[in-house]
Amino acid sequence: MSKVLIAGGTGLIGKVISKKLMAKNISVALLSRKENLAGPIPAFRWSFKENFIDPRALEGVEYIINLAGAGIADKLWTQKRKDLIISSRVNGNKLIANYINEGKINLKKYLSASAIGFYGDRGQEVLDETSSSSNGFLSTSTQAWEKAIDEVVATKTPCAIFRIGLVLANEGGVFPKLMMTAKFGLGSYFGSGEQFYSWIHIEDMANMIIWALENENMLGVYNGTAPNPITNKEIIKAILDKKGGFKLIAPVPSFLLKTMMGELSSAVLGGSKVLPKRAIEDGFKFEYEWIDSALDQLMND
Repeated sequence: MSKVLIAGGTGLIGKVISKKLMAKNISVALLSRKENLAGPIPAFRWSFKENFIDPRALEGVEYIINLAGAGIADKLWTQKRKDLIISSRVNGNKLIANYINEGKINLKKYLSASAIGFYGDRGQEVLDETSSSSNGFLSTSTQAWEKAIDEVVATKTPCAIFRIGLVLANEGGVFPKLMMTAKFGLGSYFGSGEQFYSWIHIEDMANMIIWALENENMLGVYNGTAPNPITNKEIIKAILDKKGGFKLIAPVPSFLLKTMMGELSSAVLGGSKVLPKRAIEDGFKFEYEWIDSALDQLMND
């Protein structure tokens, strides 16, 4: 396999994918808003506003993995923040589609992140890749994201899209935040705590993307979730049970979250029970199918 170019490669998933690809002696380069060619993995500049990708980044590239996008829960959802969340996902895909149409890139495969926010807050409903979208900001923004990916699909470039769930990792994301209080035996769930969190271990998510990269028949939409979703209350209880000793679990009332977080509160009060039907059918093997095995690894690493 020739060089793989990763947009958003300095993020949680991108770092793990880069490490795994280099372990296979595959050349990796990154796309970034700031150039850094002196690092262990060269980062070349790209700019949506300038419709620009450094030509050096494209030399020998036959595969692109696009993981770029502003963090969903990093800041309150002001209109400015919501615009950034959408544009940071949409514009990268549009730029790459333009470069393909202009003959500046000729790819064997294009892989892009999406999110299970596509399905919206669906309660107990069991969802797979054929399930419909919903409403609310998470769903509408993800629909816009995938519509931009469709512009790459329209170039006849083979594409795989991953609707990624709650990624569990020690290096970032939600898990270290949960452990900050769990080490004292304290845990909180949001609202009723009955909302489903469709999670995936970071190793499985990175492996799924690399699996699709290496298998040319793996095309279309895949849910990047473990086969066994769990409720918010259950995941907090599982963490504290693994820790052992004193534990106290208490709810954070919905009204308080809505007051403190505004519209962003829907990201933690809502949930969806999303299954990775296509990945299982196509033969992907999960290392961490159940929350117990995932927590064993994360809490003993």
